[in-house]
Amino acid sequence: MPLTFDDLLIRARSLPKGGRRALLGITGSPGAGKSTLAGHLVRELNGNGEPWVAYVPMDGFHLADAELDRLGRRDRKGAPDTFDAAGYAALLRRLREEADGAESDGETVYAPGFERVLEQPVAGAVPVPPSARLVVTEGNYLLLETGAWARVRSRLDEVWFCEAAETERVRRLVARHERFGKSREDAVAWTLGTDQRNADLVAATRDRADLVVPAGAMPGADDRVR
Repeated sequence: MPLTFDDLLIRARSLPKGGRRALLGITGSPGAGKSTLAGHLVRELNGNGEPWVAYVPMDGFHLADAELDRLGRRDRKGAPDTFDAAGYAALLRRLREEADGAESDGETVYAPGFERVLEQPVAGAVPVPPSARLVVTEGNYLLLETGAWARVRSRLDEVWFCEAAETERVRRLVARHERFGKSREDAVAWTLGTDQRNADLVAATRDRADLVVPAGAMPGADDRVR
């Protein structure tokens, strides 16, 4: 039987065991639908009750534009070396360690967020309370095995890889870049240049995933995917 979104909910719900917090990673190429899937999972699992699932995007670990300018990497923002990969891996480790023991002994962990309009990270924007038993995190490079990225996989209980038809993935990216201020020409150039190089790199990590999520199992994908 084809994988469904309900199957994904059941699998995600089963990850926390024995009172231990679980971390679920969602990866895929730019435009594959990672944030759409993560958002739907968190909303459906939390439902109308007390929230027990938290969402921590990797995007908060983008280096600031000023630092990218200093390093000479601004023209390829979004590549693996334009993130604080070591900081992201350290946060994932803390999210697991802070949840050990009784909830009353834990502390809220604050993760950075990302302001899409400004295209800049925002410190302390995402609270993860000690009551969160499942943390869903998503980003392009969760399965990369180079540099500090290699520390990420060991912090995650499972990593799911989102697949999308290439034409649809590209269309979404172009539309997103236009929505946030690029001209049509610049949006296409960035999508087929920097974004495509990153997409090829991410696609090569597909076989390392615990689960490949086909487009048919994705819930209500729209133009807001990352």
